[in-house]
Amino acid sequence: MTDDTTPTSDILERLERAEQLKLIGEHYAALEILEQLLIEDPENISALEEVADNELSLEQFERAEIAALRTVALDKESYTGHYILGFLRSTTGDWEDAANHLRKANASRSNNAEILRCLGWALFNTGERAQGIVTLERALNLDNENALTLCDLGVTYLQTRNFPKAKALFERALNLDPDNPKAVECIQAMGKIEEAMKK
Repeated sequence: MTDDTTPTSDILERLERAEQLKLIGEHYAALEILEQLLIEDPENISALEEVADNELSLEQFERAEIAALRTVALDKESYTGHYILGFLRSTTGDWEDAANHLRKANASRSNNAEILRCLGWALFNTGERAQGIVTLERALNLDNENALTLCDLGVTYLQTRNFPKAKALFERALNLDPDNPKAVECIQAMGKIEEAMKK
């Protein structure tokens, strides 16, 4: 006799298969498996989290939000649910709500570089500039080859007028990922600022 709250090996195998598909970019195939799991058990939190994550990757933000809201309604500690809601609030500039969700995600899963990157950016944009920079620095310490973190941190230094630090971060991002559009854009913006300062 199995405990009802313990997933069966079949469910775990299907979740693992969906995870593997997600990692290779086969989001629609992953969603097929996950949606079948949810038909069988609408309160399968792991499946809901994975649906939200796949929908986010597909830029289906409304669907990602629905799944993430359902996830946190069922499990208030779901770091994936709170991270996705925080990320989505950031995309619309709702910085306070973004920071609240990302704080909850960080409380459940501390030392996650991606959560810290998003939290740092949200904090900086709520006006907690020093805390935002410190949080972004922590994210960079955990994942020092992340071009997005380098760019976000560079922008915070740019906005606080620490131009040498900003430029060094943008150059590092560009060296790591020469085709990264954000890194290219940041370096170009830095060049314009330097030209303006010469005049």
